[in-house]
Amino acid sequence: IDSKTAWLLAGALLGTFTVTPVLLSLVLPEHVRETETAVVRFLRVVYERVLHWALKRRAIAVGFGVVVLLLAAVAAPRLGSEFLPTLEEGNLWIRAAMPPTISLEAGVASVQKMREILRRHPEIITVVSQHGRPDDGSDAAGFYNTELFVPLKPMAEWTPGLTKDKLVEQLQKEFSGEFTGITFNFSQYIQDNIQEGLSGVKGANAVKIIGPDLTQLEHIATDVLRVMDGVHGVSDLGIFRVLGQPNLNITIDRDKAARYGLNVGDVNAVVQAALGGTQATTILEGDKQFGLIVRVAPAYRDNLEKVRNIKVGVPASSGSGPNAYIRLSDLAAITLDTGASYIYHERNQRYIPVKFSVRGRDLGSTVTDAQAQIAKQIKLPHGYRIEWAGEFEELQQAKQRLELIVPISLLLIMVLLYGLFNTVHDSLLALAGIPFAIAGGIITLYVTGIDFSISAAIGFVSLFGISVMNGILLITYYNELRQSGMHSVEAMFSAASQRMRPMLMTALSACIGLFPAAISTGIGSQVQRPLATVIVGGLLIGPIMLLVVVPALCLVFLNKRDRADLAASASENPDV
Repeated sequence: IDSKTAWLLAGALLGTFTVTPVLLSLVLPEHVRETETAVVRFLRVVYERVLHWALKRRAIAVGFGVVVLLLAAVAAPRLGSEFLPTLEEGNLWIRAAMPPTISLEAGVASVQKMREILRRHPEIITVVSQHGRPDDGSDAAGFYNTELFVPLKPMAEWTPGLTKDKLVEQLQKEFSGEFTGITFNFSQYIQDNIQEGLSGVKGANAVKIIGPDLTQLEHIATDVLRVMDGVHGVSDLGIFRVLGQPNLNITIDRDKAARYGLNVGDVNAVVQAALGGTQATTILEGDKQFGLIVRVAPAYRDNLEKVRNIKVGVPASSGSGPNAYIRLSDLAAITLDTGASYIYHERNQRYIPVKFSVRGRDLGSTVTDAQAQIAKQIKLPHGYRIEWAGEFEELQQAKQRLELIVPISLLLIMVLLYGLFNTVHDSLLALAGIPFAIAGGIITLYVTGIDFSISAAIGFVSLFGISVMNGILLITYYNELRQSGMHSVEAMFSAASQRMRPMLMTALSACIGLFPAAISTGIGSQVQRPLATVIVGGLLIGPIMLLVVVPALCLVFLNKRDRADLAASASENPDV
């Protein structure tokens, strides 16, 4: 937003909150204003009756609050967890990994078939494919790599009942039935870049098996793939194979070479010249110089048997006669083996990644289930370990930061409250509304089926300030009434009833303002919905508990304090 637009928005908000109430008071008919006043009086009467009952039966009121906290405690472990909700971008980014040894030309037919399958679906606008090595040098991939950008039509134009998850499921079935040996990963354009930055591989999440031997890593990765394939919620499962590159290995036998008066360097020079090429001379063209590279013609090195027949010159024993020639296979063992096509490193250690995504289930419980199954079924050799990267790793790190930040925030709030009340007792009572607000947020998340995420965590932190502010209003006014000589029950009743309206307005204004965000379904709403849902739920249930249960709870502890103060005064002044 530019500065001009920001000033316009600020002016509109200022006018809304200052001019609109005045205009409404002038425009609304008298009977409407009288009706509004009657409604407020009715709500106040109802609340005062409920409050009177709660203060008279404090044990029952406090018990009701404990029940609400217990419900939240039961619902909290059942909440799913994820790093951030999936942001709907209105497109699909499909990454296909073909066999690593495939040539660019051989993969064209498969890519064309993928495009045809995608364009059959009326929900898809078009398909843009990228096949081969990426243009960006920092994005390493081979000719086997294929990326498909698939813009989607608005949801209103889709077939009734079809969702994006169902569309992805259909595409997965069609691809798996058409292609063998090709793995697919379904994501979104921006999401794919973020996930790759988090996991370090081309996938939302990754299991990194770390160890020294590539063959052993392949075996462990295959076992991990087998186990995770049976975990509910795991999708887009695949291994980034490190082996599979054909290698021509020529191992020179030193003893055989020595019999012919050759050393290893002599044989290597022949192999280099025959297969790789060597510079024979330099060609001059004006000021330019070009090295002339020669090697054996392709007809004499295009298969393993012809490589074995490459001639190696052996000097004559007299030193003056013509050289003799023997086959390369008489001097070395020549084999065609499987080698490493890629070697992944992290902190100078080799690893092989197993990528996966999570659909139809929350990230936290899915990974926890997978970790338990892997630990139960796979025994890692000495020197090998497993690390979980991607969104799950970021979720764990974010939880660790919250475990530090939340206590520090509560401690700072406690310090400020102590500076206001000068007593730890009143400061703790001002915090009494926080558990109920948090309980309201947890229950609302559970009822709406929204997973706990960092967005929801920020919503819980936001509840602290509003809950504490309402607690300050209640305790401050109660202390003023007690200092004036009013009885504790009457003082609490007056404090709660007099502060009902500002406390409700403080909570409900934020609640109503965020309610549209809590029920929105448009593009981009997924990230803001958990935060808004937590605040709306917390500020709906929290104020009710604060106005009904917290006064009874405070009165229980305040009466104990009053009795203690009275006993202390009596001991100091026996005549009183």
